[in-house]
Amino acid sequence: MSDLKLVRKFEVKDGFWGRYEKLVRDVVLPYQENALNDRIEGAEKSHCIENFRMAAEKLRTGKCDGEFYGMVFQDSDVAKWLEGAAYSLAQNQNPELEQRCDDIIELIGSAQHEDGYLNTYFTVKEPDKRWTNLHEAHELYCAGHMIEAAVAYAECTGKTRFLEIMCGMADHIYKHFIEEGAEGYPGHPEIELALMRLFRCTKEERYKELALHFINVRGVDSDYYKKEKRKCGWSVWGSNADDKEYNQCAEPVRMQKKATGHAVRAVYLYTGMADAAMETGDNTLAEACKTLWNNITQNRMYVTGAIGSAYEGEAFTKDYHLPNDTAYAETCAAIGLIFFANKMLYLERNRKYADVMERALYNCVLAGMQLDGTRFFYVNPLEALPGISGEAQTHKHALPVRPKWFTCACCPPNVARLLASLAEYAWHLLPDRLFSNLFIGGTLDLRDTFGGRLTLETTYPYDNKITYRFEPEGEMMSVPLAIRIPAWSAGASICINGKSAEYEMEESGYAYIHRDFSTNDILTVEFDMPVRKVYTSNKVSANTGKAAIERGPLIYCAEGVDNENDVLSLSLKKGGAVTVGEYLPNKLYGIQELYAEGYRETVSEELYSYEEPEEKECKITLIPYYAWGNRGLNQMRVWIPERK
Repeated sequence: MSDLKLVRKFEVKDGFWGRYEKLVRDVVLPYQENALNDRIEGAEKSHCIENFRMAAEKLRTGKCDGEFYGMVFQDSDVAKWLEGAAYSLAQNQNPELEQRCDDIIELIGSAQHEDGYLNTYFTVKEPDKRWTNLHEAHELYCAGHMIEAAVAYAECTGKTRFLEIMCGMADHIYKHFIEEGAEGYPGHPEIELALMRLFRCTKEERYKELALHFINVRGVDSDYYKKEKRKCGWSVWGSNADDKEYNQCAEPVRMQKKATGHAVRAVYLYTGMADAAMETGDNTLAEACKTLWNNITQNRMYVTGAIGSAYEGEAFTKDYHLPNDTAYAETCAAIGLIFFANKMLYLERNRKYADVMERALYNCVLAGMQLDGTRFFYVNPLEALPGISGEAQTHKHALPVRPKWFTCACCPPNVARLLASLAEYAWHLLPDRLFSNLFIGGTLDLRDTFGGRLTLETTYPYDNKITYRFEPEGEMMSVPLAIRIPAWSAGASICINGKSAEYEMEESGYAYIHRDFSTNDILTVEFDMPVRKVYTSNKVSANTGKAAIERGPLIYCAEGVDNENDVLSLSLKKGGAVTVGEYLPNKLYGIQELYAEGYRETVSEELYSYEEPEEKECKITLIPYYAWGNRGLNQMRVWIPERK
């Protein structure tokens, strides 16, 4: 695994993702920078940058004006923003943005203690309580995000100042937990995957050792958090140290069979586990990852790729418990699932991981951000009911419109860093093969590996055709190319220069083509992309008698504004046609609608009535789920009743 080459030299060019790449660069990153500096009128206060200024002042003078503000993990918002900015700088030179990043990094460095410790909450607010509350205080979580950002900034800009700062923090953590033998493991996993990234960047074995330590000790003493709580005598927010399933510590990680507890924490942990298994060849750890993956995707995942069904604890609950209108489905959890999927794809080359990665990306993650890049969902329900969603006590979390920012703002910068680094997921570059996992138009620089450039052209996800063009440095370039054939495509045709290509269809779901390509060669793939009705197991009570509509990677929904402001009276006609409309470039930044045959029922206005509903046939207009909530307050439904 150490010979892995992350794809950085990829220029996004297609219409769909090109718009998002430009949006992140021109709108999202500047907007979020303003949010971190409390410059957005009417938005929740962040105070992130100010917290670092206060910490630096306190280290310099022994005191500071003002008080720490925000969540105990507030530092991580800055880290994720810096990581997103680093990826954007790798794609687009921007001296002004780079200088502002450098200034923030210097500020971060000035908030670091001489022993390497770095955390503004403890420096400003609780200087005597470092490492005493691993369960709640998120020190290792914040360090993990800072490490990820530092690695990204070094890899993308070549500047190592931030990396040096965070190596100092990693060395401090190593000394505390390894050399000095401190007990415990992270309350919120994240540092495990970050340390693996740091190891791969620096080749420093101690960082891998530290990552494996946190993975291996987790759950061995399942009562650790209870003991820590009795010992430390203080609490951040009164978390339940007795809930071992919620804390992913009921058993050692290799014995865990079900995805439990806080969904983001779970998939961050599993990502670190998968990365460690891949690096070390630990088969027992790999098998545990496969077991947990199967439990998530076969029992606990929404059709949109969202995970975490309960508001209480932002958590997984039980198999097949997937309510729609009260779904938590946090944006960060879908992003974490993508991280997990990406590592599993390296661990076991199988399209099922890339299929889920694609599902979560095109549906839940994109829905987490308004189409103009200035508002965000933390929660992504599959049904919205104005007057109830965001208002009823049971639905307060499931907002029907996106806010400008959050008191707990983990999701917006997480979206930014993911969308700015899609090349890492679209392409896997190994010494003996190039894997095409996600179909994003652009040019990939392969001069250092396969002797040329490769350009992918497509109008995916609304079109089923993918074209690969080759630009060798010499007369030919040899590219061992493996192309994912999604499970939703019953068949695919692959041609070279208009003639059927010779390829090996592997059990993994990838079509493998290995040949020499010249400048004039054109490789095309056409997927079978019909409209499909999706049904769930009868064990999912929320979806009994209902169907969802899918085309290609996109899940569709009905929104009130397109359907007489009432989607609750609609039902799909069983066996009825669903047709694909023309591409509408001026609607919701460019979408294709679907039109389904169905019925509309009219019932009495009384709460209960003996009058039989009247019905009439109608056309149901459906839009991609990622685009919902961009036209004001609306009803929305993914799962629609179906009947004859």
